[in-house]
Amino acid sequence: MLVHPTIDPVALKLGPVAIHWYGLMYVVAFMAFLMLGKVRTRSPAGSAAGWTEMHLDSLLTYGVLGVIMGGRLGYVCFYKPAYYFAHPLEVFAVWQGGMSFHGGFLGVLAAMALFAWRHQTQELGKMNFWKVTDFIAPLVPLGLAAGRLGNFINAELPGRVADASLPWAMIFPTVDSLPRHPSQIYQLLLEGLTLFIILWLFSRKKRPERQVSAVFLLGYGLFRFMAEYFREPDAHLGILDFGMTMGQWLSLPMIIIGGVLFWLSGREQTGSARKQDKPHQ
Repeated sequence: MLVHPTIDPVALKLGPVAIHWYGLMYVVAFMAFLMLGKVRTRSPAGSAAGWTEMHLDSLLTYGVLGVIMGGRLGYVCFYKPAYYFAHPLEVFAVWQGGMSFHGGFLGVLAAMALFAWRHQTQELGKMNFWKVTDFIAPLVPLGLAAGRLGNFINAELPGRVADASLPWAMIFPTVDSLPRHPSQIYQLLLEGLTLFIILWLFSRKKRPERQVSAVFLLGYGLFRFMAEYFREPDAHLGILDFGMTMGQWLSLPMIIIGGVLFWLSGREQTGSARKQDKPHQ
């Protein structure tokens, strides 16, 4: 059995300024976005769509705002609406913690929609929402992996109680003395590394519009749904209807929408191919 190495949440102190590990993970996520984005702009799919390195800084700015604002509002609305309704000023106390992936995801979608709208007549040519999301989808999972590493370092979001015979069962001393699943690592491996590999390989070739976005929705939704069986539910919510957690309920729409989008994009591609093959009379 393993014991979580209690790590100071503050990675570095520079006088009165404290740099937290979780903050560093955000920096890692944003740097990974930029580095992978540069590679993606040079790929056949990226260059064919008109993306260049000049667009990355703007995309990142929109994305950062979407992640922070959406993540906070999502946590407030999905996880503790009654509490924040009674304490509205604490909505802005982001330093106290409380961010939601699904909220951040919705925030990024809104930010990318705004980016697409503002760049419709600029150098990217015919711009639309799906063109943007198809481009950024493979750039996101490594950032998610960094976030889960931050959760693990801070001993946040521990897993459910596990059988003590499980070789990697871990005790989190700041939580209790029970062996638990290191669910943060499960999510890092599934939603982070595995999803990154799938999306990166899938997006190397030019795909029908919406298909890369669909794979992201399907992949994240399925992996998160699976991981929730090992992650301790939020204490104030517990298990909800049909034995599912809030994370699973929020992942279901991603799975459904992703499946529909993938089917529609494939169907449209087949229809276009048939039209091209049809002889002219």
